[in-house]
Amino acid sequence: MQIITGTAYEQELDHPTRFEESNQRLDDIVLEIIQDVRQNQDASLLKYTKKFDQATLSSLRVTEEEFSEAESLVSNQFKQAIQQAAENIRLFHAEQKEKSWFMNPTDEIMLGQKVTPLDSVGVYVPGGKASYPSTVLMNVIPAKIAGVPAIAITTPPNADGTVNPHVLYAARLAGVDHVYKVGGAQAIAALAYGTETITKVNKIVGPGNAFVARAKKWVYGDVAIDMIAGPSEICVVADETAIPKYVAADLLSQAEHDENAASICIALNETIAQDIQKEVMSQLNMLERFDIANASIEANGRIVVAKDRDEAFKLVNKLAPEHLQLMLASPEEQMHQIKHAGAIFLGNYSPEPLGDYFAGPNHTLPTSGTAAFASPLGVYDFLKKSSIIRYSKQALLESADAIATIANMEGLTAHAKAITIRKEDE
Repeated sequence: MQIITGTAYEQELDHPTRFEESNQRLDDIVLEIIQDVRQNQDASLLKYTKKFDQATLSSLRVTEEEFSEAESLVSNQFKQAIQQAAENIRLFHAEQKEKSWFMNPTDEIMLGQKVTPLDSVGVYVPGGKASYPSTVLMNVIPAKIAGVPAIAITTPPNADGTVNPHVLYAARLAGVDHVYKVGGAQAIAALAYGTETITKVNKIVGPGNAFVARAKKWVYGDVAIDMIAGPSEICVVADETAIPKYVAADLLSQAEHDENAASICIALNETIAQDIQKEVMSQLNMLERFDIANASIEANGRIVVAKDRDEAFKLVNKLAPEHLQLMLASPEEQMHQIKHAGAIFLGNYSPEPLGDYFAGPNHTLPTSGTAAFASPLGVYDFLKKSSIIRYSKQALLESADAIATIANMEGLTAHAKAITIRKEDE
């Protein structure tokens, strides 16, 4: 994990190269799958599930018997942990609930905003070798708090046709209506357009591989999506109060996600930078996912030595990281210098995995610099708003000339007529 100066790292940020590879071949595959699913529906899903997951299914929907069996397969320790995590997530997200509101600028006018939950949501949960019950909670609970009446999950099955029992237990705990055994771009297409078994939804949320991300991009507009997520990333800003072995462990917690993950440390002096570098290389060799983490650290790991705090925070705001840890003295005071970050963790005892699993704030965060304009997933993502406008006759007549003037200036004379026809009656 190389050590570089703040100036050198700023030049890297000004000329990014990490995500410049062409997506053309990927898009060709994804678009073919989407079109196939639209035409052949369930038959297409069963075909791709056999091809990509080596699972021959008789039904796409998880049955009640499978939910019951899943509950018997997971440990009581897991049940207690996931229940506590769910409660923390509910507690945090309950504060995000928005309400309809109305105002009366005058006695003759009522204006307002009506807040309504989406009718249906589809949640993509990655499967295969890994299981992500935390993804279930983070995506489903905010939708439930918003009041979404229909929530479905799609997730790839194992080769024997089963779904990971921890995912099923979390789904039942969170209140999911249906779980379907289908993954990849074909699952996104099914949620976007519907099949004989899977009902079309209004919005698709949840992480996935490159095929899932590109499929979400292509169906956007026919349905809403949460975001197009890139590889995971973490940035740690560390001063002399940071504990090097903690910093290293936190950097590696993201590096093990995949080879394209980025682990960045911005150190406020050379000594702490070197100590962190030694710890990273030492801990790296002990990781079960060494090959993945090592590739990530070699390609995208950086320890940046900033000349002062101002340069450090300037680099953070330019990077706009998904996860930001401020391992500094008085981080509560320092956090106000941060404008762009998906989630901010304060101090030596608030590591990023705390947010991934347990604390309550959502772990679905903007990546690849999009924290400069995007927010974490929340209850607000499952609500929509309608404007409310009511003028009395008198209020409209008082505003008629101004409205008609603007409409006529724009050349939209029928708009003006819709106003003046009412005034002419007077």
